[in-house]
Amino acid sequence: MMNPQRGSEPQLRQGAHHATNGGTYTYEPSGVEIPPTRAHLMAQWKGPWHLLPVGLILIAALVIAVGGIIRIYDAGESCPDWPTCFGTWGFDVSPEEQAIWWENNPEEIDSRGADHRYTTFEIFTEWIHRAIAGALLGPLVILQYLIVRAQRESLANRTHTLALLSLILVIWQGFLGYITVKWDNEHWSVALHLASALIFTLALIGLWISWRKDNGYHWNLGSGPRTLAHLRFSALSTLIVLFVGAFVSTTENANVACGVSGFPDSWPLCSGGLGILVQDIIAQSQFIHRWLVLIVGIILLRIWITRSEWTPEIRTQQLMSLGIGLYGFNVLLGGAYVLSWTADSGFIEWISVLHLLLASVIFLVFSSAILMIRIDAADSEEE
Repeated sequence: MMNPQRGSEPQLRQGAHHATNGGTYTYEPSGVEIPPTRAHLMAQWKGPWHLLPVGLILIAALVIAVGGIIRIYDAGESCPDWPTCFGTWGFDVSPEEQAIWWENNPEEIDSRGADHRYTTFEIFTEWIHRAIAGALLGPLVILQYLIVRAQRESLANRTHTLALLSLILVIWQGFLGYITVKWDNEHWSVALHLASALIFTLALIGLWISWRKDNGYHWNLGSGPRTLAHLRFSALSTLIVLFVGAFVSTTENANVACGVSGFPDSWPLCSGGLGILVQDIIAQSQFIHRWLVLIVGIILLRIWITRSEWTPEIRTQQLMSLGIGLYGFNVLLGGAYVLSWTADSGFIEWISVLHLLLASVIFLVFSSAILMIRIDAADSEEE
């Protein structure tokens, strides 16, 4: 674009703007074009930035999935130090190199015994989990916050707050990863790590919904007088079921607490019966998990049957149907895992990973419906 000659555009005055493909140029009285700053260009170009949280949600799901694999294969201590792995930045650590590291770090203790050695695959799962979270997800969340901050004038305060919350939570997740390793994967640290991961994912979902709304896209979910109450119960109850299930998967021998004799004694029954007296909560956590699944499932089914009474909006009903449909499928998936046991190879562990992931998705479906309703109904100007 050629610079305008002085006096050739008399209609332009101090502070006047001229839009081009490269941005908005400001004209001074001399007629000289002042090119826009990089921050100004970023703020003006809304483009597809509101889709960035979607990509981060997928990466966060991958991190959770790898975390589930780590839990299933009991590989949480396969990198006993943090952020390195046996003092290196790689994952190909031989049993001999592991032994040398243990000798040089006598204060470190492996819960599986001093002579236990990890396979390359087990070490790789922990290594790639850290790499995706720290080298990919973390920097992208920082970039996301900088973009939102640059566009802050055109976005709601809520959008900026959610971007900042996502940044804080990803840093918090890294700290929890360190704590989990430091405390040798204690149950409470694993549960806290998972809970924080789900909250972080929810923050990204909320950011996407809010950013999308700022760009003029609405979900238009209707809300009856009891809609949010039913959705909150659905989200909270499935979260509790998820945590108890995660406790089962991380507790030694808890997955065989109901026996391995096959259908129907091992599943849907528990050791051939229904009324086992709970004497050891830890050892019989699978039995507790099953009863919770049954009770919550019955209540969710009741909520679904009466859905037209508490929400007039078809999209809200569809989200409720999706969540409950996935819940029912996940019940069958859990049964398939229990029945997959054989004397030669044990359980089919990938079913357990899928079971954990689907439980997380169910919670996020109900929670996302809540966010869609609340954010869509909010007045951006007031926020």
